Amino acid sequence: MTKQQANWSPYDNNGGSCVAVAGADYCVVAADTRMSSGYNILTRDYSKICKLADKCVMASSGFQADVKALQKLLAARHLIYQHQHNKQMSCPAMAQLLSNTLYYKRFFPYYSFNVLGGLDSEGKGCVFTYDAVGSYEKVGYSSQGSGSTLIMPFLDNQLKSPSPLLLPALDAVTPLSESEAVDLVKTVFASATERDIYTGDKLEIVILNAEGIRREYMELRKD
Repeated sequence: MTKQQANWSPYDNNGGSCVAVAGADYCVVAADTRMSSGYNILTRDYSKICKLADKCVMASSGFQADVKALQKLLAARHLIYQHQHNKQMSCPAMAQLLSNTLYYKRFFPYYSFNVLGGLDSEGKGCVFTYDAVGSYEKVGYSSQGSGSTLIMPFLDNQLKSPSPLLLPALDAVTPLSESEAVDLVKTVFASATERDIYTGDKLEIVILNAEGIRREYMELRKD
């Protein structure tokens, strides 16, 4: 008889879904507020969205303890940057910092799957999508988390960004207006909640534009 042993893992997946959509002069970042472990719901009101700078927010799914550690480290690194340069980090600079931070932990990674959204120095929307070890790409829209396999095909169908192989390179930002993008995100989450047990309860939407940051909420199904 083979010896049975209990395997302990330093990781857990707390589920949840994140979406970001970039437009000509705005960026929409959204995530649900459910945090689960297996078939248990730990809380129905946990924000997965973190403001890193005035024009940059990050939404993260995966293991929320690692996400919290990552957010604290990024906040500390950003504070050092502000003291040294007397200004806030731009969104593309923060994107590179996040990549470096994830990559230097690649042998014992932060089990977090992030989308970074914000405005660049010209005020245009930008979205960066990541894997757990810091590989990242600038895109027009992206999704991460347990519902991403349901959400991404929907976004591809609605927004279909140009191929990165086209020359000259075409702009990846979506042609939608801000209100259309918010409506699309609401539809996407309503659909994902129907099929993914780890996504639900409430949707938090953060909209960044020239005026600043504002938040919207929408109830999702609670079962």
